[in-house]
Amino acid sequence: MSEQETADRVAAAMTRQDRAIRDAGIRLLDIAPGRARTALTVAERHLNGHGIVHGGYLFFLADAAFSFACNSHGVSTVAAGGDIAFLRAAKPGDELVAEARETALSGRSGIYDVTVRVGDAVVAEFRGRSRAAPHLPPPYAV
Repeated sequence: MSEQETADRVAAAMTRQDRAIRDAGIRLLDIAPGRARTALTVAERHLNGHGIVHGGYLFFLADAAFSFACNSHGVSTVAAGGDIAFLRAAKPGDELVAEARETALSGRSGIYDVTVRVGDAVVAEFRGRSRAAPHLPPPYAV
């Protein structure tokens, strides 16, 4: 099986099995080995008391892209940590797109950078740290 076929199988299984992502309205746009793009259309349910997207949803969107990207190699991988910088507000109707890219992979550890945008405007920057967990079943039953 090619690396892309593995990434596609992982993505299909994750999309089927991750109810939290589905319930939040997060969609996978595309996946490749070490990369993924997710999207979320901001709805009323995603807003905080200021009428802008809640930071938790921005983190969740970025974390979802990170999760798809770091599991795309077919090895069970979990988050070891993540940080986010909120740079701009998003409002109802905005189409948020998070693009994750693998920046380092060494042994069981990885680093992934995720940029969240509305159009060309950067809304947030996320950095996720991953840890392969080979003792777990294959990622999402590949």
